[in-house]
Amino acid sequence: MFNVILYQPEIPPNTGNIIRLCANTGARLHLIRPLGFELSDKHLRRAGLDYHEFAELQVHDSLQDCLKQIPDSRLYSFTTKGAKQFNEVSYKSGDALLFGPESRGLPSEILDALTPDQRLRLPMLPNNRSLNLSNTVAVAVFEAWRQCHYAGS
Repeated sequence: MFNVILYQPEIPPNTGNIIRLCANTGARLHLIRPLGFELSDKHLRRAGLDYHEFAELQVHDSLQDCLKQIPDSRLYSFTTKGAKQFNEVSYKSGDALLFGPESRGLPSEILDALTPDQRLRLPMLPNNRSLNLSNTVAVAVFEAWRQCHYAGS
């Protein structure tokens, strides 16, 4: 359905929650190294519970390696620096949703390589820094899935 890409994720419970989300929505999860944890981390397993076996998960050495595996996917990044709201996109099955690490977001070299239409943001009240990564991924995945009429459910 969708490709969720976590660029250098740092916090095991967030990734565990996202594994569970992907298992329940049919999204494929791609993790870009370096990871801030071991995939065997007990916090990751606890957050993902027993859903790890139901999620399609791949680990890549770089974003470029990941994108080579999903060449027909349209790429959308999620950033507080985006000008376009995430719900202004017409999502299609196979789209790739890219999220940065919790402590710093996506690096400027990645964001600068994308068009303004590929840099999306979730609305927030003024003067707030960001949302939790797993919450942001959930909001984005469910909006994309909603637009596809919850295909496969």
